[in-house]
Parts: sequence; structure tokens; C-alpha cells
Amino acid sequence: MKFICTLILALSCSTIFAASPADEKAFTDKYKTAFEAKDGKTLESFLYTAGSDPGALEFYKMMLTAETGSKISKIELVALTPDEVAKAEQPQKGPFGDICMTLKPTKKLQITVDQKDANGSSNSTSTRFVAEKDGKLVIPVPGPCK
Repeated sequence: MKFICTLILALSCSTIFAASPADEKAFTDKYKTAFEAKDGKTLESFLYTAGSDPGALEFYKMMLTAETGSKISKIELVALTPDEVAKAEQPQKGPFGDICMTLKPTKKLQITVDQKDANGSSNSTSTRFVAEKDGKLVIPVPGPCK
């Protein structure tokens, strides 16, 4: 009986703190606005850095701002495939040893950017894992494996 009550409570709490479609839209809208405006400070505010590896943090900051100012043609939060969930749970090689996700990703942010210049036009798609922490959507930065 105690186990069943604990299970019900855990499921209820996960439902309470799960991001709603409105939360997801607010996250993607804010990200898109900051990205297109070259607002690095706001983009960095999406990062969850507790327990992160300093080298990974610098890489994530660089990655967030690499194409800023470009036009985002599509941005969405997408459910993770079973393969992506498995990949997120596996240690990755970092410059100073293995690193692991500091939070369990629940979705991925998929961004398609259009670029035009004198040589023509192109588009690129990038993805970033997204997790929830205290009811807020964040981009977790990997840290040392525990």
C-alpha cells in the first residue's frame, strides 16, 4: 500500500511540473527572439550550468551564439527517440575525461536557420537537449560523470 501511494504521488508530481504546451511555446519564442537579435546574455540564461564541466560550458556558450543574427525558419521542441534517450544517458568523451548530462533530457530543441549572402543561400538544422528543472525548461550542460 505504501508503495502504491508513493507511486501515485510521484506520478502526480511529474504531471504538475511537466511543461505545458504554453510553456514550450514561451521557451521557443524567447529563444528565437534572442537568437535573431544576437542577444547572447539571454541565450546563455537558457543553460543549466550546475555541476557542468568548464570546457563543456564554454563550448555550449560558443555553440549557442555561433549563428546568432540569422533568420530561424523553424524552431520546435521535439520528443526524444529511444536512441536519443540512450545516447543522452551514455558518458561522452570530454577534453579532461568522460562527461555526462547533468539533467535527464526530456525533449530536444530543433532549430533550422536560413542564411543568405552574395554566394547564395543555405539552411542548417541543429539540435540541443532540453530538460526541466524546477518547472523551467533549460539546456543542460554536461559535467563530470558520477
